Order: sequence, then structure tokens, then C-alpha cells
Amino acid sequence: MPQAPRSARGERTREALLRAAQVRFLAQGVDDTSAEQIAADAGVSLRTFYRHFASKHELLFGDYEASLQWFRAALESRPRDESVIDAVLAANQSFPFDAEAMFAIASLRASELDQVQVERHTQQVQGELAWAVEQFLVRQSEPADDDSRFAVLVEARCIAAAVFAAVDTWMRGPHADLDELTRLTERALRSLLSGIVPSDPA
Repeated sequence: MPQAPRSARGERTREALLRAAQVRFLAQGVDDTSAEQIAADAGVSLRTFYRHFASKHELLFGDYEASLQWFRAALESRPRDESVIDAVLAANQSFPFDAEAMFAIASLRASELDQVQVERHTQQVQGELAWAVEQFLVRQSEPADDDSRFAVLVEARCIAAAVFAAVDTWMRGPHADLDELTRLTERALRSLLSGIVPSDPA
């Protein structure tokens, strides 16, 4: 389910808090960083901080939020007649990549949060990604009935799951370059085109 639209001022405040948190987390660790410090660095009050985030730990997912904003904008700019696979790959390749910061935050997230927290947030982000893909598909085909709309929903969720499988594999491996992420994403998406083939029994 997509998040409610925020005002331009609200978006700027969230971005400032996310940037301030990332700098603090990487410089002094999560335990030694307080919500008060993050708010002060972002130039807002502690009350404003809690209006946007429930805790400092929620800011450990700032890279996901920034990636989603970028992905939605990139996908919206793709030509209407482009295939969804090519559009997703093109959007993926335009990512403003900062490997050092991304992997540092991912490492902090893994050490500071339990797996249930990470999985819960990942599912939410995957849902947001699926919604962005669904909007692209609707713009292309304008489904006329419930069955067509359902088909779009299924396709969007499958694509989002494939992209997340590629990102998860990439993050867990030794690779730190976009070329490998692109290769994995393309492989995952192309596999959708060929359908799911049951593996031979052992």
C-alpha cells in the first residue's frame, strides 16, 4: 500500500533527517547517536523528528526510502510504449550509486536490528516498489475490467519480488558495483518471461 503523499516541506525535512542520521551513524555508531543529535544536525526540533520517525532505528532504512523515491521518479520518466522489463532495468541503471555508504548502512542495519524488524520493513518497501511498477503498467495498458486489473497487480508484485531477490543476492555477495546488480536484476526479470519451470526431482 503506497504511503500518503507528503508536502514538499515534509519531504525536505525527512531528507534532512535521513542525511543527518546517516552521517552520525557512520561516524559514531547507532548506540552513541541520539534522536536529539540527529534533529539538531537537521535543524529541526525533537518533536519534529518524532513527527516523521518513530525511533532512530527507523532511520537505518533511509537508503531504502531514498532508493524508492529515485525508482518511482525514474520509472515515471520511461516511455509509455517501453516494455516493463526494459523500463525497470533502465531505471535500475540510473541509480545514483554510493557503494561505501550503502554497504556501511546495510552492515549497521544487520548488526543493530533483529531479522524480524528487517523483514517487516523489507516487505513494506517491496510493496511500495510493486505499487510503482503497477502504476507504470496501468499507464501502459489502462486495464478495462477487474480481471485485467488483477493481472496487472500479479505482474507488478512478481516483478518487485524478482528485483528484491536480485538486490538481496547482490548485497550478500562480494560485489560492490552496479554492473553485477544490473546483471542479477536482468537475470531475475528475464526469468519471469520464461515462466516458472519446476525443477527435476532429486
